[in-house]
Amino acid sequence: MDDDSVARIKEFFSQGIPFNRFLGLELLEISGGRAQMRLPFRDDLVGDPFRPALHGGVIATLLDATGGAAVWSMLNLSDRVSTIDIRVDYFRPGRLEELHAVGTVRRVGGRVGVASIRAFHPSQPDETVAEAMGVFNVRRDADPR
Repeated sequence: MDDDSVARIKEFFSQGIPFNRFLGLELLEISGGRAQMRLPFRDDLVGDPFRPALHGGVIATLLDATGGAAVWSMLNLSDRVSTIDIRVDYFRPGRLEELHAVGTVRRVGGRVGVASIRAFHPSQPDETVAEAMGVFNVRRDADPR
């Protein structure tokens, strides 16, 4: 993947997807089968104000987007990726700070890609907040479906 493609994908994930833009998701790195994204903290992302902790759905969204980006890194820019299924396991509450996720492709075929994804806080990168396994539909540019 050349530098221009990387820049276009980063821009698309951060600005071209309205929900990602709303959350402030930023694609930090993307290369053959791997992606890293960041979710900046905002008060309106809190799901449990008593603990307090980030909303689980926001964490799942970060994991989903990161897995999709990792799968897309194995395709052509004109190909498309959409989520078929994602399973999220939460290990600890998301603290009120920036959250990162790293996705790694397990397999990409003609129509389906699979990625494992891990969320963590950069302040404690060895502590996993959540992990996911995502299954993604792959639509090749030449595939009319």
